[in-house]
Amino acid sequence: MKLIQTVDAEGAVLCHDITQIIKGVTKDAVFRKGHIVTKEDIPVLLSVGKDQLYVWEKKEGILHENEAAEILCRLCLNENMERSEVKEGKIELLATCDGLLKVNAAGIKAVNGFGQMMIASRHGNFPVKKGDKLAGTRIIPLVIEEEKMRAASRACLSATEGRPVFRLLPFKHKKVGIVTTGNEVYYGRIKDTFTPVIEEKIGAFDTQIVGHETWNDDDRQVTAAVMRMIEAGADIVCCTGGMSVDPDDKTPLAIKNTGAEIVSYGAPVLPGAMFLLAYYEVKEGPCPRTVTIMGLPGCVMYAKRTIFDLVLPRVMADDRVTGEELASLGEGGLCLNCPVCSFPNCGFGKGW
Repeated sequence: MKLIQTVDAEGAVLCHDITQIIKGVTKDAVFRKGHIVTKEDIPVLLSVGKDQLYVWEKKEGILHENEAAEILCRLCLNENMERSEVKEGKIELLATCDGLLKVNAAGIKAVNGFGQMMIASRHGNFPVKKGDKLAGTRIIPLVIEEEKMRAASRACLSATEGRPVFRLLPFKHKKVGIVTTGNEVYYGRIKDTFTPVIEEKIGAFDTQIVGHETWNDDDRQVTAAVMRMIEAGADIVCCTGGMSVDPDDKTPLAIKNTGAEIVSYGAPVLPGAMFLLAYYEVKEGPCPRTVTIMGLPGCVMYAKRTIFDLVLPRVMADDRVTGEELASLGEGGLCLNCPVCSFPNCGFGKGW
C-alpha cells in the first residue's frame, strides 16, 4: 500500500472502500476496494474529501484489512449463524434461528488485547431471535501484519480450547409440569394468580403443559406431585410458592425429597432471592433425560422481571446452569423496577 495524490491516481487500484456520507441521505461506498481509478473518477474522489489515496501495493507478510477480517470471522463463526459480506475490514454475525447466545469472554479478550483488531458482541446467556445481530468484528488499520493475526488466532484458540468464540444454542420443545402449593390456594381462600404468570412466561417458548396440580403445604404430597409430572414426561417442573422460611413453606424440602440434585437454594438476584434450582436424572426407560425443577418464590407472581426470566432461556436451550454461575449474578442482579421496563436491554442479569 502506498500513498499518492488523487490527481495522479488514474489507473491505480484502490485498497479500501471510499465512503461518502451525506447526513440524512447516504452513508455508503462510492468506490469499492479493487476499483481501478479512471480519469472521470478523480473529481468524484475530490468531492468526498479524498485529496490523497492509499492504493494497493502488495507486500510480503502484510494483510489488507478485509483479508485479516476473514481470519477474525473464522474464529467467531459457528452453527446457526450467518455472516455479512466483508466491508471496510468489518464482518457481522447474525442468528439463523431463535436460541441462546453463548459467548466465550476469554476468547474475545484474547483477541482484543492485541490491539488493531476487535470483536464486540451482545451479552451472552440471553435469548436472541432469528435475524438478530450477534457480533461484529473489525480490523482497525487498513493493513496489518500477518504474523500479528496468526498470534491473535493462536491466543484466541488457546483461550477457547479450539472452539469458536460464539455458540448459538437453539431452543428446544419442552414439556412442562406445574405444581402450585399453598394452603390459601388449595382451600380456596384466595384465587391462584401465580399459575397464569408461569403459563404466560413459558408460552413465549415452544412448550406444552403436561400437567397441573394444586396442593396444600404437605411436603409429601408436593413431592408426589413432582414425581407424577416427571412420570408424565415433563422436562421442566415449576413449583410455585412455599419457598420462604416460614414453618408452612415446605416446597424446598419437597423438591429435595425427590432425590434431585439441588444446584442452589437461593440466588443473589432481586427479585428472586428465594429461588431453587435442581436437576432430576431419569435413568430408566427408553429415553433417559434430565428434568429441570424450579422452586419459584412469590416475587415471580407480581414482579415484571425476576430470576425466572434469567434462568428459563437457558433451560429451554438445554444449557445446564451451575451454582457458580448463579453466584456470579450478584453484579447486575438488582432489578431497578424502572417505570418502563426495557429488559433485556438493560443491566439486569448481565453478571453471568
